Amino acid sequence: MQQFRLAVLINPMAGLGGSVALKGSDGMAQKALSLGAEPMATIRMQQALTQLQPLAARLCIVTGSGALGAHLAREMGFETQVIHQSETPSSADDTRSFIQAINQLPDAERVDLLLFAGGDGTARDICAELDETIPVLGVPAGVKIHSGVYAVTPVAAGQVVKMLLSRELVSLMTADVMDIDEEAFRRGEVRARRYGEMTVPAAPAYVQAVKMGGREVDELVLADIAAEVVSQMEDELYIMGSGSTVAAVMAELRLDNTLLGVDLVQHHSLVGRDMTATELLAATAGQTVKLVITLIGGQGHVFGRGNQQLSAELIHRIGRENILIVATKTKLKALGGRPLISDSGDPALDQALSGYYRIITGYRDYVMYQVANPDMVSSQNDACTAE
Repeated sequence: MQQFRLAVLINPMAGLGGSVALKGSDGMAQKALSLGAEPMATIRMQQALTQLQPLAARLCIVTGSGALGAHLAREMGFETQVIHQSETPSSADDTRSFIQAINQLPDAERVDLLLFAGGDGTARDICAELDETIPVLGVPAGVKIHSGVYAVTPVAAGQVVKMLLSRELVSLMTADVMDIDEEAFRRGEVRARRYGEMTVPAAPAYVQAVKMGGREVDELVLADIAAEVVSQMEDELYIMGSGSTVAAVMAELRLDNTLLGVDLVQHHSLVGRDMTATELLAATAGQTVKLVITLIGGQGHVFGRGNQQLSAELIHRIGRENILIVATKTKLKALGGRPLISDSGDPALDQALSGYYRIITGYRDYVMYQVANPDMVSSQNDACTAE
């Protein structure tokens, strides 16, 4: 039986800036490491490749040396072919050099799919070099995931490759590669642009949509949501997540807000601004904490996209019962019935967070909506509205 040749590329520096509130990792990897950030890209690729271990005999992994993929692939027992020797430490040049090596493979050794772990910067580097006939799929590991070439979670990425290994019919489609200006992002400005497109497996239940741009324009709806949240606030600590919907709550409290960061509020006063994962753990130790969070428009992620400051340890500490999800009905309807997604990096936590939530959609107005079980992201569940 002919083996499926899967190219695997890990950007070891991807996502380092998220947990330490740097809003990205481009040019910031060493600073992030000095602040205590821990590399997560290899762990997320491992979560994807775990789905393929039962079919390992059908698979040959084509990768780069060391942290680019060879160490992980061999540790997991996969047949491995190394076609690029990585730099130490790894850099963006490794990504481009590895893709060039893929392009130069003879037809008999051509790869069937490129599976990579990284963020939008990694996707840009790949898009700039890759032979356009080779399909790709991203394992989300960066701070910014605006591109449409990523699976919704690492497990979902593995499931798509598993479908291909199992000879299921999977169509292909083109998806946009997007990225933003990180310097502007750190100032609270979102400036996204399209850098090209790549071919991806057409599996809508597993592959994310391009993030919806822009800010909510219906100020009355946002004001109603904010009024409802503020009316519920008591003496506990409140972690205020990122995004314009949560920003409306902060505006109702007349507090400065970090649009693309995480703030801490108590007694209607700001007690922590643009906090890192470590700072949040320290500030909330031994206390009852509630979390106000919204979802990524068009994708439905509540954890794991742009809010890595909310670590799995912190979310465990908060508890599902203390999570307040806020969203406009317009944003929920745009999901087309697809469930919300938790991609915290901890599969057991994502499992515990699954189920139906009362989403705050206005003043005394709620919608029952499901956060998906992580191993059932393909299900298309309807939302039941209670007003």
